[in-house]
Amino acid sequence: MAVTIKQVRAASPAAQIGLKAGDTLLAVDGNDINDMLDYEFYTAKAEFALEILTDGQHQSLWVTKQEYQPFGCDFETYLIDKQHCCCNKCIFCFVDQLPCGLRETMYFKDDDERLSFLYGNYITLTNLSQKEADRIANMHISPINISVHTVEPELRVEMMKNKNAGKVLQYIDQFAAAGIEMNFQIVLCPGWNDGEHLRKSLEKLTAYYPACKSVAVVPVGVTRYREKLPHLDTFQPDTAAKEIDQIEQIGCCCLEKYGERLVYPSDEFFLIADREIPPEEYYGDYPQIENGVGMMRLLQEEFSSTLATTPRRRLPRKADLVTGESAYPLLCKLAQACMDKNPAVKLKVHCVKNEFFGGNVSVAGLLTGQDLIAQLKGKLCSRELLFPRVMLRAQRDLFLDDVSLPQLSRELGGVGLRVVETDGKALLAAMLGRGKRDFG
Repeated sequence: MAVTIKQVRAASPAAQIGLKAGDTLLAVDGNDINDMLDYEFYTAKAEFALEILTDGQHQSLWVTKQEYQPFGCDFETYLIDKQHCCCNKCIFCFVDQLPCGLRETMYFKDDDERLSFLYGNYITLTNLSQKEADRIANMHISPINISVHTVEPELRVEMMKNKNAGKVLQYIDQFAAAGIEMNFQIVLCPGWNDGEHLRKSLEKLTAYYPACKSVAVVPVGVTRYREKLPHLDTFQPDTAAKEIDQIEQIGCCCLEKYGERLVYPSDEFFLIADREIPPEEYYGDYPQIENGVGMMRLLQEEFSSTLATTPRRRLPRKADLVTGESAYPLLCKLAQACMDKNPAVKLKVHCVKNEFFGGNVSVAGLLTGQDLIAQLKGKLCSRELLFPRVMLRAQRDLFLDDVSLPQLSRELGGVGLRVVETDGKALLAAMLGRGKRDFG
């Protein structure tokens, strides 16, 4: 496929050989460029042949650069072609549980194998053709992150409402045979894929080791917007504890057999069951941190180690912090540790309940601006409000419901706002007032 170059980065290998915006990339080493994976794979080498169309003239060029050095071309879209969307109707899909009126991008269901490799997104495999699966194996694109949910074909079809959901599990065998590393995710739904079904899934997935790098088990999220959707129960303390015990039993077997735990419950399971988050050594190198596995432990460890080596603040300091129900107990603990070492610092942590989504949604990343306004108005103890970066979209300007930072500040009486990255070092720095505010 011929691809038009939108921009050539300055001083890049592409610029050095004279490529410019508007030129057409025809082939690399005789290979068509269909998308970003082809482009990144074929231009990663130290030397390759390049065919282009420039000013209407066909040219063949030879490129010499450092291996894996970015070639330097940008295209109309990052993936070059269109992003692949999900073709399933999973009974637990969070997008299907969203209310009307949110920004359009909130309703897009991503299921793109290229983003799995490039950004760590999870894919279901259901819109993956055999040709695309072969390309992953041949290019050795690794790791791939897969939303499995269950290894039982008929149950997977029933849960995902896609007739192909069962047979595409064969791609996992193909990837394992090709030495492709895989991280797996299971969204656990009471009465569907839990209990004995979960045991079968974990035993089969971990048997792929060393191709299986990790398996995260996360509880289903249910909002109050489930009209015309199948009924789903949520986990309670006793049922969550039961699943934790089963997951840890299999994890201990893997630890003994392979030297790695491989399977992990998400932090949310421990919170529901009212159990302590496991110690740092439990999580190894935190292979499923983006799935909420060990996120709280890592935050606490980073915060504690930074606090131990940070000089005491002598000047008075007051600030308010806000988070969701899940992280509230931990944030209170960390704020108290900061104040114990820094008596001049006064911090107040506020827990905001997610009234917008309702259901069992309790994570900070899904809180909306309108819930913050409704529940914090008139309750702040300072002139500065700290909140986690995950509450905002990528551009750091809007909440999920399109409330802006200036709007939030205005509604809360002109309070200054500080956006905090989700790591312990950044959190402590914000508590101590180091760095600049994001607004106000």
